[in-house]
Amino acid sequence: MKSNTQPHKVTKAIIPVAGYGTRFLPATKAQPKEMLPVIDRPAVQIAVEEAVKSGITDIILITGQSKRAIEDHFDRNTDLELRLRQAKKSKELAEIIAVSELANFVYIRQRKALGNGHAVLCAENVIGHEPFAVIWPDDYIVSKKICIKQMIDVYNEYTSPVIGVLAVPRSDITKYGIIKNKHIKENIHEVLGIIEKPDLENAPSNLAVLKGYVLTPDIFAVLKHTRAGKGGEIWLADAVLNLMKKQSVFACEFSGTIYDLGSKLGWLKANIAEGLKHDSLGTELRKYLRSLVR
Repeated sequence: MKSNTQPHKVTKAIIPVAGYGTRFLPATKAQPKEMLPVIDRPAVQIAVEEAVKSGITDIILITGQSKRAIEDHFDRNTDLELRLRQAKKSKELAEIIAVSELANFVYIRQRKALGNGHAVLCAENVIGHEPFAVIWPDDYIVSKKICIKQMIDVYNEYTSPVIGVLAVPRSDITKYGIIKNKHIKENIHEVLGIIEKPDLENAPSNLAVLKGYVLTPDIFAVLKHTRAGKGGEIWLADAVLNLMKKQSVFACEFSGTIYDLGSKLGWLKANIAEGLKHDSLGTELRKYLRSLVR
């Protein structure tokens, strides 16, 4: 199971952001859903910051139509910077410059909506022969230790693909892909299977596939031979299942609170939770929420 070989360092991450965000229409008709903020940070920026804190230096964003705002967000804005300098808003100026310097950014257009597996395959030439992370910006998990860093640590120990999982309430099992697992130690499991949105009677565990993956470049050859699944799209989870026929795949179990930023309720909950912790907003927001309860 455990490899004695020295792993290549994980320094690249793929963040697929080509989806239409239909659950937030009409707000996402011209604006990427990944740019919807938790307080004042877009979901995609939160994902990038977590990746950078985990040792990632290169971010590959898989974009689509109407996603130009994401590229602009991570670029310099000289007009805005000039106005902030003139207004002597040094804090705001430093913040927007820092966003553009978070990482090395590569943008790849996914020309057809052929699924998240196809989105990952679009980055094959940029990834090369290195291991890499895949991050879903919709999955916002508040945890004591950054989830991406935890997955990378497991990869470094086993030099095999790693899936992020989180224990979810029984009532939520039918919403996620659920792994069949063999517990190895602490928060590490061997993945024996994945069932997409199982009935409660058929669920092999309560460990839901969330946040992302750390994968080896072997996945690209598998993706090329993975048949289209639900909706006529190529799904990364299907490719990982096929990869399991050739090598072990592990799961890193997170502990924390999950907010689905791809849903209206999840996005609202995340903003309320983070707002209550915010230095300048928390007190007034708490007073307001109490007034609503009364």
